Amino acid sequence: MSRSERETPGSPENGAAGTAAGPVAGFRTGGPVTLRTIAERAGVHPSTVSRALKRSAGGDETARRIRELAAELGYRPDAAAASLRTRRSGAVGVLVHRLTDVVQAILFEAIEHTVLELGYQAIVANTYDDPDQQRRRVELMLTRRVDGLILADAHLDRSYVDWVAELDIPFVLVNRHAGDYPSVTLDDYLGGRLAGSHLADLGHARVGVLRGLPHSSASSERMAGCLDALRERGVDVPEDAVEATTLDASTGREGMRRLLERRPDTTAVFAVNDFDALGAVIALREAGREPGVDVAVVGFNDVPVAEAAQLTTVRSPHATMGAAATRMLMDVIEGRHVESMRLSPELIVRATSCPPPTPSPNPPQPSAQPHDHRGSAVL
Repeated sequence: MSRSERETPGSPENGAAGTAAGPVAGFRTGGPVTLRTIAERAGVHPSTVSRALKRSAGGDETARRIRELAAELGYRPDAAAASLRTRRSGAVGVLVHRLTDVVQAILFEAIEHTVLELGYQAIVANTYDDPDQQRRRVELMLTRRVDGLILADAHLDRSYVDWVAELDIPFVLVNRHAGDYPSVTLDDYLGGRLAGSHLADLGHARVGVLRGLPHSSASSERMAGCLDALRERGVDVPEDAVEATTLDASTGREGMRRLLERRPDTTAVFAVNDFDALGAVIALREAGREPGVDVAVVGFNDVPVAEAAQLTTVRSPHATMGAAATRMLMDVIEGRHVESMRLSPELIVRATSCPPPTPSPNPPQPSAQPHDHRGSAVL
């Protein structure tokens, strides 16, 4: 478990105690610097100081002067005292399946930034999508007395989410949804439709799919959207043209290899994750087929490496999603009504898009000597 913390000014009580980092010329140093001492120095009421210090930026000239004075005096809020008064820890727990996953890292970075901006701290834990670990991590978060939870696991079994709800702790889901529980998600089905329509527009009729994890709602909806869009255009994708993967380049590569063995006439592939798509790019080049020339490849998410690889993909606004989920959790903590959000995807067309190749009138005869592609360039 890793932990990110930042102390942020802003006790809600008049005269809340803090600590001084060092003496200031002309100011008493016989005790802790409090909201009241800052108020006396600034010539305002302590409640005005409290409101000004709850914000890290913005406000009028008085608020900016108060923050400058607090910094000058070395004011630090007494987090323990504030927690006793408010019965809150000032921390939120974030559960991800694996923080080394690029998408999860982008989500957490946005969550952490927003949490700090709002005067909280974030505690993150990996669950590895293991049901036992998920429950243990939640229980561990409860021992840390977190004020709420953000659940970003890839595998969210409904019974697990129901169990969290029974704990009577505020929580939201991000990048996943379950029933009527508050969530911030992408319209994954629409994203899949964008990919399928794009391939149909290019003229592809022999399409394969790297479908990702069967238990992932996002993966399933992306595939469903793609298949529906293709079907509406008269393109059917048979079961043997669909390969399950674990959303990484290695299984994307193996899945593409198996797909080509069964259906060598494939002219396009949709992968529900960019790393699956990048693995497919490797497998295609190893098979002597150039992505964007011989076979179209479309991924999903638009992670940073996708642009470098010139991969056509469906962009998911993960940073926006993480920030929105954090603010939604704060509303839940405060007892305000919230409604789930569904963000819109965007198709990003790059070099791996292409129409199906035109059949040669005189196809070359196979070479008598097998060609070794092991030295072919990848990416």
